[in-house]
This record gives sequence, C-alpha cells and structure tokens, in this order.
Amino acid sequence: MRAVRRVYSLRDLLVSFVAGVVGHLQSHGHHLQYDTFGAPYAGSTQVHDWPPTKPTNRDPALFPSNVGHAGVTPTGAEPALIATAPMYPTQTSAPGLLAPPTLHAGQRPSKDFDLLKKWGNLSPWYSVRQGAFGIDSSPEAPESCRVTGLHFVHRHGARYPTSWASYGGPSLLAGRLHKTATNWTAKGELEFLNDWTYKLGEEVLTPFGRQQLFDLGVSMRLKYGFLLENFTNTLPVYRTESQDRMLYSALNFAAGFFGIPYEDKYLQSITIEDTGFNNTLAPYKTCTNANNATKGDRGTPFVRDWAGTYLRDARDRLQSNFGGIELSIEDVYTMQQMCAYETVAIGFSAFCSLFTEAEWEGFDYAMDVYFWYSSGFGSPVARALGIGWIQELVARLTHTPIETHNSSTNATLDDNPTTFPLSDPLYVDATHEVVVLNIITALNLTSFAEEGPLPTTHIPSKRTYKVSQLAPFGTNMQFQLLSCEGRPEDQIRIVINDAVAPLTGIEGCEADGHGMCPVPTFIAAQKKIVAKTDWNYVCEGKWDVPAGHEWSTTTGDPPGVEW
Repeated sequence: MRAVRRVYSLRDLLVSFVAGVVGHLQSHGHHLQYDTFGAPYAGSTQVHDWPPTKPTNRDPALFPSNVGHAGVTPTGAEPALIATAPMYPTQTSAPGLLAPPTLHAGQRPSKDFDLLKKWGNLSPWYSVRQGAFGIDSSPEAPESCRVTGLHFVHRHGARYPTSWASYGGPSLLAGRLHKTATNWTAKGELEFLNDWTYKLGEEVLTPFGRQQLFDLGVSMRLKYGFLLENFTNTLPVYRTESQDRMLYSALNFAAGFFGIPYEDKYLQSITIEDTGFNNTLAPYKTCTNANNATKGDRGTPFVRDWAGTYLRDARDRLQSNFGGIELSIEDVYTMQQMCAYETVAIGFSAFCSLFTEAEWEGFDYAMDVYFWYSSGFGSPVARALGIGWIQELVARLTHTPIETHNSSTNATLDDNPTTFPLSDPLYVDATHEVVVLNIITALNLTSFAEEGPLPTTHIPSKRTYKVSQLAPFGTNMQFQLLSCEGRPEDQIRIVINDAVAPLTGIEGCEADGHGMCPVPTFIAAQKKIVAKTDWNYVCEGKWDVPAGHEWSTTTGDPPGVEW
C-alpha cells in the first residue's frame, strides 16, 4: 500500500488540538456512550474541567512569560552517564503513587511482591533486573566499547482508560453501579462502594503520566546528552503522532530532555493517527485484518477463559459482600483494572486491597495472554504491523531511503530528508504499547516466544513474555550503536526497560555475553524479514484463523506463512 499523504506543520496540529480541546470542554458531560447493559453512561461521576473558561484575573500584559534579567546563562558539558558513571542508575519506584499496605483480609504483601509491577501494560515502567531476559550485562557500554548512536522508542505515559474495552472496562462497571442498578448493598471489604464515585476521564495523560515522560526525558539526557554534540548544523527530529496522549507524552519528554523552552532545540514530527493515513507508529489504522475481531483481537477469548479460572474464588468471595447485583467474572476482572487505573490517575485505589497476591499474579498473566494473542507472537498480524518501523530502522542504519513503500510506511514523510533524516546519531520515536510488541515480534526476538503459545489453564513456571516488563506505561527500548576495540564492525544491541535482550533469534546474530550483534549482520537479517513479510496478504488477505488453541502462530504470522 503506497502512502503519499499531506504533511501538517506543528503549528497546524497545535491549532487543531486547541480547537479540539475547546470543543471537548464545551461538550463535556453531554456526550453519551453506551455500556453493555444498554444504558447511557456519561463518564466520570465527578468532573473538574480546568482551567476556568473565563477567569476574571487573566491579564496577559501583567503576566509576561519572559521579563529578561535572566542572570548568567552559560551551559556546561553534555552529560554522558552511559559512558562515564561507574554503574547504571535504575528506575525502582513510581513517585507519587501509593500501593495499599495490605491485600485481601488484611494480608501484608510478601517481601518480594510489588503490586505496581502486577498490572501488565497498566504498570508504570521500571528497570527490569539485569539478566531477566537472559543477558547478564548492564546497559552501559561494555568495556572497550563506546556508544556512537541511539535509536530510542518509548510508549506514552499513564493515561485514563480508553473509551472502549473488549473485555472489562472501568467506565462500564461504574455505569452499571451508578446508572443501571438500584437498591444494591455493599458490606465488608466492599463497603467503600457505598460512597465511591467514578473519577476517571478518558484516554488523556494523567498527572503521573506527564511526570513519567518528563522524568524519562531527563534520564535520557543524562545518559545520552553527549550525542547532541554531533549535531553541528541541524536539529534532532523526534517523532510522535496526533493522539492527545501521544503528542503530550512527546512534549513532556522534550521538556525533560531539553528543558523549557524546548521549541528551538529540536524538531517535533507529528504523524496523523487516523483511518487512511499510513503511519508506522499506528500501523493498525491501514491494516483491515488488524481491525477484525477474530484476527486482530484474538486475545479477548483467551483472557475470558483465563479469568474464569483465576478469579472464580474471588467472585464468590466478593459476591458474599454484595447484594442486589450478581457479579460476573468480568465485573471482578474490571475491579482489578479499576485498581490500576485509579492508582495511576489519583494516586491510590481502594480496589487494590480486594485481592490476594495469587489473584494479582493472575491479573498480570491475563495481560500477558491478551497481548500475546493480539499484539505479539501469537497474533496473526503482529509481524506485519511492526514491519514498517523495521523498514525505517533499516533505512536509518544504512543511511539510505526506504526502497519500497509496501507496508505502513509513509512515503511523503519518509522520503523527505528533512522530516525523516538518515544520518543522525539520535532518534526518538513515541508510540503505543501494541506497536512496541509488534516491533519485538517483527525483529524476531524469539527469546520472548520460547514459552508460547501461552496456556489459559495455568501460569507457566517460567516465562519471559511479561507485558509488565515489555510494554508498561512509559516503556522504552534503546537500540544502541557501539564501536568496540577488537571488533572490526560496529555493533548493535537492544535494551528494553534497562534489561539487555538477546538477539540470537535474529539470523546470523550469535550468542554474546553483552547481547551485541554486528550491525551489517543485523541489517541483512532484517532485510530478509522485510522481504518475507507480505503486508497485502496479512492485512487484506482472505485467510481465516481457527478459534481457540486449534491454531496459534509463535511468529506473529497468519496461516499460510512459513519461516
């Protein structure tokens, strides 16, 4: 599929966003969505639109943004923590968020249990322990090596729930409690529901989500700021796309990385996420089969099966404290979602203490199951959805334009060296967790597929495909380029949330103690994968996938594709 699309300037997009925000503020509280019980539900039961529409003290002349008299302003050297520090700093906590001191029945969590790491893609990102993916090496440059470039991919920060949910969905449970059910009673552990109100918005970043991306920007400047020294007559081009949470994640990252003001320090490319626009950061928008429930969202029936197993006792236990409504397994699963969403939105949630450690382990695995079958190695469309970004990576690594636009790449942007430079030492792309998992699949990082297909009867005793480690809020991937003494070719390695990933699934990349592979070998393997991946067949083909476990790929391909 060729993609020649209109290019929008940053000014055009910011103007459109302002207009959209104004429209949202004017219509907020009047837009009705319908839950699964057929009743209209208007969203949060408590809404605080900020700022006031007509503040009486707004007088721009009295509050200029810059009054001069800045004092001395010389800057220092660029930081290079990745090369100069004796050890690598890690992300170990989520400042501002509070996990409950006890779980179900007042049980205190065990020493090694961290609730915030048990929410799959809803977890705040953290540094995965060294060796977790099979490579016992720290992210800093190995001895005798130096970092020469970085391709950085990150997800947006923590957000409110999406306006849709294929299974569960906090607003639907809230709608049932506040709109469609009457005369219900709650006691015991559920007594808080008698006064509880739903306070979540939809899809935009939470305050904590904004903080995540600002902090991530600061962290990456400290580690890789020295790469900016190689920009002598150009500015870096960072990419994001037009969704509200995506754009403002990118801008918060820039604020952390460059400081405020940042507008004159880099160029922000904003691609369109909408139907009909090719976009490697949102490839599902132009892939028909990705939007087919039996092909693109295979995870839901598997999650439903697993939830029926691990939440059976929890449902009975909670039902004994709840009268007037018959709770379903999906309701109880949604309560676990509510815990995660409320915590990253308002800092704490009473829903969190309703469940045991084992039930939280079950929820974390439910996310693994869902994304394995809908966005990862168990999805028949995952490789094709990730292949466009791989084409762009190959173009950047080889310093040559994309040869053929036959996937989700955008010819208008990618063939223009101003919007898609090919020789920069630093690239930053912002995208969604599903695309991060698509990219992992397309790269052929098969160490994350060894335990697949994932069962829905039990949690495997050992697994590397953990979404809380691969695609949480703020997840990030470092594609490091290195020059090493004693190695004639430049090397590449992949660091996911500060843990080095093995590249042995990539053709020609041998086992390496630091997870490195020669760049020419890596490029050759990715070119073969690109050539083998048939976007038109995967996205527009008339293939079918048997239900359940009757068929399941472990390569991210549909039936009819063999490797």
